[in-house]
Amino acid sequence: MTSKDRAYLRGLANTIEPIFQVGKGGISDNLIKQVDDALEARELIKLTVLETSPEDGIDIGNELSEKTNSILVQVVGRKITLYRKRKKDSKINI
Repeated sequence: MTSKDRAYLRGLANTIEPIFQVGKGGISDNLIKQVDDALEARELIKLTVLETSPEDGIDIGNELSEKTNSILVQVVGRKITLYRKRKKDSKINI
């Protein structure tokens, strides 16, 4: 992924709200499944890392991107943005 692609995705992510929160439980199998399903449905999602989380945003973002085969677009403070191209009928063309 080029820096222009990443910048384009960051621009798209500005308008979306976080749909998941990672709290004191950290990353569970259920969260991974939900994030995986959301990536297939939306392609670009945002998550919030709560202050009670045992890990910081970068660690959680890296782990989630690895386990869901997605791309970590950015981590800003406690917000994580992930992207994964849909298998068919992709709406975001990179």
